[in-house]
Amino acid sequence: MVSVVAPLAFGDELRVDASGAFSLTCDVAELPLDETNLVLRAARAFREASGWTGGATFFLTKRVPMGVGLGGGSSNATAALRALNTLSGGLLGEEKLAEIAARLGSDCVLFLREEPVVMRGRGERIEVLPAEAAGRLSGRRLLVFKPAFGIATAWAYGEMVKAAPKSYLASGDAEARLAAWVGRAGAPAEELLFNNMEAAAFRKYVALPVLLAWLREEFGVAAGMSGSGSACYALLREDSPVEAMVARIREALGDEVFVVETRIG
Repeated sequence: MVSVVAPLAFGDELRVDASGAFSLTCDVAELPLDETNLVLRAARAFREASGWTGGATFFLTKRVPMGVGLGGGSSNATAALRALNTLSGGLLGEEKLAEIAARLGSDCVLFLREEPVVMRGRGERIEVLPAEAAGRLSGRRLLVFKPAFGIATAWAYGEMVKAAPKSYLASGDAEARLAAWVGRAGAPAEELLFNNMEAAAFRKYVALPVLLAWLREEFGVAAGMSGSGSACYALLREDSPVEAMVARIREALGDEVFVVETRIG
């Protein structure tokens, strides 16, 4: 696997206070607060790796919808690791934190970086993009939106494998495409976009490709699905009519759709 991943200036908020034990509260009732939650799993993993005997109370304000391919849970787990390392006086170095993050989830390691990166393997191999290439992504405005339904990651991966090679960009071809984009100074982010998971997901969830096509044709923007979905995005131009685009998204996906305007970090 090879993916370009970039942070957003939008996300959950995790506040951490020192206490005698680990506990978690959240403003979303549906979120599990037991030992299955990645924040508490990260806390346990940190204690085991560092030998730290302290504790922490985590307060999570949930803004990223759950299970939509935006890495909300993974980013919270990594934020918990960072916070505990600070509370403990920096017991662990970056390499050890990355090792723990990789065990927690395939995409957790990338959240140790606050810049666009290339993610390979299961997600544990992270490479920072060259500064010029990263600059073509950082600061770009975009709309992020998701329908009321989600897409199970395991299902999406399985369907993607079934679709290969007909609608699948092999890793070698993906690497060549990435290298060409990085090497062509000033090449816009729009030229880089491709998602192997779209073909399989779009066969089942037909509203998504229809809406993305509308956004491209009516507003002249690049649009696609994020990861395994169901969240999607549209890269905005300076003159993009955001209100009209949001209205079109709501018309297609209903009033329960989640929409936010943000920037790439």
